[in-house]
Amino acid sequence: MRIGELARAAGTTARALRHYEQAGLIGSGRAANGYRVYEESAVVRVRNIRALLEAGFTLEDVRPFLGCLDRDALGPPSPGALRIARDRLAVLERRIAAQTEARDRLVAALAAAEARVVEAGAAAAGGAAGAGPYG
Repeated sequence: MRIGELARAAGTTARALRHYEQAGLIGSGRAANGYRVYEESAVVRVRNIRALLEAGFTLEDVRPFLGCLDRDALGPPSPGALRIARDRLAVLERRIAAQTEARDRLVAALAAAEARVVEAGAAAAGGAAGAGPYG
């Protein structure tokens, strides 16, 4: 099958497939006209690669899983696969914690800025009331 056919069948793009191929996760042959051609089994492999990527793994993290990516259902994970998953989870948790801290700082800064706007508006309204002909 050609690259566009594989992309449609696996729910991805030709660009992603070329990227996976460059990373050594999938392979292709070449037709007489130079076009990439893939085995039908590549559909399952690409879907499994995408599932791992969507779960938060990187392309480098996916490499140790190559031996089990050609089946419709991934088998029991190896100790190495579990270590990779734990490591990736730790990275994601650190990123989430950093983003949460940044969000909390922004919420506090925004609340302080809004309070200053309210105070400035109240001061201006109070000063304007005393400045009129009846104040």
